[in-house]
Parts: sequence; structure tokens; C-alpha cells
Amino acid sequence: MENINPNEQQSQSQCQQILAYLQNGGRITSLSALNLFGCFRLSARILDLKNEGYVIGSQFIHDQNTGKKYKEYFLGGCGE
Repeated sequence: MENINPNEQQSQSQCQQILAYLQNGGRITSLSALNLFGCFRLSARILDLKNEGYVIGSQFIHDQNTGKKYKEYFLGGCGE
């Protein structure tokens, strides 16, 4: 079946950038993914990486100033 996703190449590039960041010990949130890599859909890229066999953990972070929760991803299986 022909790929009809015009953004597939960009998605793959973002996956490579995110993976390299995680492999260097980084932890990433949706906001940092947007700022660092122009990635608007971090959870989709994380799912792509998981589907490739990478073990990626996550945890919710509670911001004391705003009361908001957000997810942080990291390489490895500990966490949520």
C-alpha cells in the first residue's frame, strides 16, 4: 500500500532527534519537544519509537505554580 502521509519523512526525522535526545539521558515533555524539535505531537512520536521496540518510560509531573500536570518521557522502563 502506498504511503499517503505527506509528513512521514518529517515524523521519522523527529523520531530520530527525540531518540538521540533520550539516549543522551534527556527527559522530554511536549513543550520541550516543541521548542527543541518543532514537534507538536510528542505522544505520537513516542508511540512510533515504542512500536520500533524502544522501552520508553513516563511519569506525570505536577507543576506547583500552575497546578497543571504534564507527562515527561525518558528512555527505560521505570515510571508509569
